[in-house]
Amino acid sequence: MGLFTPSMTGTTPSDCAVLFLSPWGFEEMCTRKLWRDLAERFAGLGVASLRFDYPGTGDSLDHMEFSGGLPVWEKATEAAATELRRLSGTTRLILVGHGLGATFSILFGRQLGAVEGMVLMAPVVSGRSYLRELSAWSKMVDDGLGLAEEQRLTGKTSIAGLVMPEDVAAAVRKINLQATDAAPAGSILMVHRPARDNEAALAARLEELGAIISRQPYLGYDELVSNPTIATQPEAVASRVTEWVGALAAAAGPASGPQSSPFPAVLKGDDFFEEPLRFGPNSRLSGVVCMPAGARRGASVILLGTAYDRHAGWARSTVDTARCLALQGIASLRFDAANVGDSPPVDGAAGQVLFSEGQRDDVRSAFDLMAERQLSPAVLAGRCSGAYLAFQSAIDEPRCSGVVAINPFTFVWDRDEGVDEALRYNPRSLGDYRKRALSLDTLRRLASGQINLGRAAVNIGKQLGRRAALMAPGLLGRLSKYGRLRHAVLSAFRALAERRTPVRLIYSGTDVGLERYHAYFGADGSGMTAFANVTVEIVPDADHNMSPPSAKALVQRRIVEAALAAD
Repeated sequence: MGLFTPSMTGTTPSDCAVLFLSPWGFEEMCTRKLWRDLAERFAGLGVASLRFDYPGTGDSLDHMEFSGGLPVWEKATEAAATELRRLSGTTRLILVGHGLGATFSILFGRQLGAVEGMVLMAPVVSGRSYLRELSAWSKMVDDGLGLAEEQRLTGKTSIAGLVMPEDVAAAVRKINLQATDAAPAGSILMVHRPARDNEAALAARLEELGAIISRQPYLGYDELVSNPTIATQPEAVASRVTEWVGALAAAAGPASGPQSSPFPAVLKGDDFFEEPLRFGPNSRLSGVVCMPAGARRGASVILLGTAYDRHAGWARSTVDTARCLALQGIASLRFDAANVGDSPPVDGAAGQVLFSEGQRDDVRSAFDLMAERQLSPAVLAGRCSGAYLAFQSAIDEPRCSGVVAINPFTFVWDRDEGVDEALRYNPRSLGDYRKRALSLDTLRRLASGQINLGRAAVNIGKQLGRRAALMAPGLLGRLSKYGRLRHAVLSAFRALAERRTPVRLIYSGTDVGLERYHAYFGADGSGMTAFANVTVEIVPDADHNMSPPSAKALVQRRIVEAALAAD
C-alpha cells in the first residue's frame, strides 16, 4: 500500500522524485506525520513523492514468505521505485530514509536505477547494536503500559506489539554499514544524532568513497520518536531536508515525461479487499475502506483512531480488526482525522486536535462517505480519545447506529484541563497504582531511582481529588464546575438513551478511565442501570491498549456483535 503525492499545480515538475523509505515499528508510527509533512513541502517545490508500507507492515498484506530475510522488502522497494517513476514522469530518484529505511537506502539503492541523492536520517549503522537498543526500548514501552511478564512478547524481535519476522531480524543483525565498499549516491545529506559517533563515522566513510556529504544535526530526534501521542515535529530538520532536496531537484531540470494519474488501487486479501482513498472537504482526509470478499451483512463500522496513531492502529490493531470484520461479512472504514498521520491539518485550526470539536466534522465526513458508497448504517468504534470521539459524535449524529467505546478517557472534556498536559502526564488509575505498588519490579525500579515518586504522588492526589469533587455535586447541584461536568455527562447518556442508540463500554481492569466512570456512576457502576441501552464490560489482566491476544479478540467480538445487532 502506498501514497503518491504529485507535484503541486502551478509548479514545474522536477525530473527528480522522492521515494520515502520508512523505519520499522514504533519509530515508523512516530515518523508518519513527518513523512506527510515532507511530502507536502516537496510537492510545493515541484517534486513528486511516494511513501509506502513494506509487506507485513502498516496497511500492506500479511502472511508473506520472508525466507532469506530482506529480499521481500527489497523487491517491494524496487516496485515502489518503478511505480513512482511511472506516476511522476521522472527518470531520477532521491531517497529519503529514516532509521532502518535510511539503511535500506544504502543497501537497496544500487538496484533502483538512477539515484541522484539520499537523505539518511538516523541510519542504523550496526544491526546488532540496533536490535539491542530495540530490545531495551521495547521493555520501556511495555513497562509504560504496565504489561505483566506473561503478557509481553518474549523470544521475538518486537516493540509495541509489532513483531519483526525472524528471518528479517537475522538479516538485520548482520548489517554493518561501515563495511560499505562503494558510495550509494553522488550527494548525501546525513542527518545525524549528535551523540552517535558511528553515524559521524559512516558519513566520513561515504565521503572517502567519493560521495559529496552534507551534514545536519538531528535536533529534536528524541522528542519525535519517544511517543506518537506527544511527538514534536523537528521543524529545523524538516526545513533543512526540504531545502537540500529542493536544490538537488532544481539542478536536475524538468521532468522528462508527463505525470500519470494513479488508478484506483485495490489490495486483495483472502477474505477482503481494501481501497485507500481521500474524502471529505477538499479530499483532505486519508483512509481505507475494507470490504468483505463475500456477501455483506450487518452495519458497517467506522474505526476511529487513537491519539496521533496512524489509522493502522497501535500494533496494527485497527488493520487486524478491519480484516476480522471483513471475514464476518462486515465492511469498515479506518481513517486519519485532520492533522493526524496522512491527513493534513485544517487551515486556521489549533495544532492540538485531540478532544476537540473539530474532529466531529471529520466523523461527519466519514458518515457522508459511507452513505455515498451505500455502506450505511454504520457503528462507531474507538479506543481512548477515539472512544471519546465516538461517544461525542454519536450524540449529534443521528446516522450513528451504535457505539463501541474502549477505555474512554472521559465522556465530556473539562476545558480547564490542558490536553497537552493530560497526555504528557496522564495519571494512572488508583487500581493501577495499587497493583504496581505490590510489584517487586516496582520496588527495584524505585530503589534504582527510575520512578519519579513526586510525580506519582501528585497524580494519586489528582485522582483522589477529582473523585471527591465529582461525587460531591449531588449536594451542590450545578453550582460547581464538577457539578456541571456531571450534568453534561448524564445529559449525554440520556440523549443516546432516548434515541435508543446502543452503547458498549469496555474497560481494562486498571484503566485510568474507570476513575471517571466510577465517579459518575458509582463505585459499583449502579448509576448506569438507568440507561438500558448501555452495557459495561471490564476486562481483567489487560492494559490500556488491550494488548493481550485474549483482550484484543474480545474487543473484536464486541464490535462484530454491535455491527450485526445494528443492521
